[in-house]
Amino acid sequence: MSKIFNISEAATIALHSMGLIARSEKLINTQEIADITGFSKNHISKILQQLVKNGYLLSTRGPKGGFLVSDKAKEVNMLEIYNLIEGELEDNPGCKMHCDSCPFNSCIFGGLEKKFSNEFRHYLMSKKVVEL
Repeated sequence: MSKIFNISEAATIALHSMGLIARSEKLINTQEIADITGFSKNHISKILQQLVKNGYLLSTRGPKGGFLVSDKAKEVNMLEIYNLIEGELEDNPGCKMHCDSCPFNSCIFGGLEKKFSNEFRHYLMSKKVVEL
C-alpha cells in the first residue's frame, strides 16, 4: 500500500534511537534498540555511528557499553537530526513537473506538498531530542 507521508527507515532509526537513548537512565546498546524498535541491529549501528561521528552521541565499547546523548545533542531539535540523515528539507517544495509547458494554471494538488513540508519542518523544529 502506498503512503502519502513517508520518512526513510534511516531517519526513523536516527530519531527513535536518539529518543530512546535520551530517556534512558543507563547506557543503551544497539541490540536493546533493535529489540525495542524491531529494526536491524546492523542498520541501527550504521546510523548511530553517524550520530557519534557528528557529536550527537557518546559511545562506550565493551560488554557493558552503549550510547549516551552528548551535551551538544541536549540542545538540538529533531530537524537537525533529520537533516543530518536525509539532507536539508527543501525550503520551498513545489510541483515535481518543473516544466514551463505545464497544462494547468495552478498546481492540481493545491499546494499541499508545501503545506505538509512546512508543517513537518515546524513540528521537527519544535521538539528537542531530549524531550522525546
